[in-house]
Amino acid sequence: MITLRFYKSIIVSAFFFLAASNTIAQSTSTIPVEKALNLAASQYQAYINQQPDSNWHLYSINKNNEVKSVTYKDWTSGFFPGALWYLYRFTKNKKWEDDAKKWTVSLAPAEWVTKTHDLGFILYTSFGNGLNLIHDSTYKNILLQGAKTLIHRFNPVVGSIRSWDGGPWHYPVIVDNLMNLELLFWAAKTSHDTSFSHIAISHLNNALKYRFRKDGSTYHVLDFDPRSGKLLASKTWQGYSDSSCWTRGQAWAIYGLTMAYRYTHNKKYLEYAMKAANYFISQLKKIPDYIPYWDFNDPAIPNTPKDVSAAAIAASGLLELSHYQAVPKSLYYNMAIKILQNLCTDKYLAMPGSNYYFLLKHSVVNKHSNTGVDVPVVYADYYFLQALWRYKNYNTLSSIQ
Repeated sequence: MITLRFYKSIIVSAFFFLAASNTIAQSTSTIPVEKALNLAASQYQAYINQQPDSNWHLYSINKNNEVKSVTYKDWTSGFFPGALWYLYRFTKNKKWEDDAKKWTVSLAPAEWVTKTHDLGFILYTSFGNGLNLIHDSTYKNILLQGAKTLIHRFNPVVGSIRSWDGGPWHYPVIVDNLMNLELLFWAAKTSHDTSFSHIAISHLNNALKYRFRKDGSTYHVLDFDPRSGKLLASKTWQGYSDSSCWTRGQAWAIYGLTMAYRYTHNKKYLEYAMKAANYFISQLKKIPDYIPYWDFNDPAIPNTPKDVSAAAIAASGLLELSHYQAVPKSLYYNMAIKILQNLCTDKYLAMPGSNYYFLLKHSVVNKHSNTGVDVPVVYADYYFLQALWRYKNYNTLSSIQ
């Protein structure tokens, strides 16, 4: 007689077989994870001490070298509570759980904001990370409402979610917007309402028609006619030129398309994630420390700023990408390790008490408009901590959750 115990043993065996088949020997060169975590604890506690109002979220510094904090209305507001959630995830210290809750709850009003496409950045990095750790139903409801709000920006004629409302555009769709689709994929999976995933997939498929150049580099801005859906122009807003490859945008493509494959298992998304990754890596191999310049095609290289945020985003995306079948696992994994090893050197990782409460130095917000050049930014820290988690827990299922 076949018992329940027998079935359980088969399931457990299958799990370990699948996990083992997808493992990779981790680098013999260690990454100082504990050093980075101790720095995060020190820096973020110092920020909390001087800014106890949890409505203000650490972002960057301004032109006067003063700390810049933002409210829930800013696209970067979810990253500081997200970083706190990672500190709690690493340490299991309730102090960080309490702080993460405090800074997360202040973002709740964003669930109703229709004037931004960045609700995934704002809500999923904060409430999403929190829900994964403490399973608070309030967090779930806020995320679901945020997803409902986000899809109001979808135009079925264009087939995409609109990015910006202002600027010299007709209907702009930027590469960054790939990242916000995780909120929709999560909502579809959680609520069993496929309308969320249908919109996310439409956005992806439309983007892949026009986003990539033949060499695997990406355009930053696709501008559509909202009435006909026709592509009007392929432009940049933060890169060197319309024909250049803005580095952080390429990193968003690696990460966003890899995430899309995780939810859909659509091989087309995996192929394009690899295309984005292969171009990124081909450019990094030209740079001795594997930390990219702000635009891969800036003619001033090497006398132009690095963008550490692009490096951190790419490292996290490459670690996930290396998990999947039919990809050059060692290439992606080893490049992620090289990036992280260099981010952990004194050139890029701050000393405690320096760098305005941030972990990483030398990011670029928008050199094209001379805004935030060679500054620390919170999203660099967030994806750095996420990449460290994915590295440290690489051979477990939790590494990419």
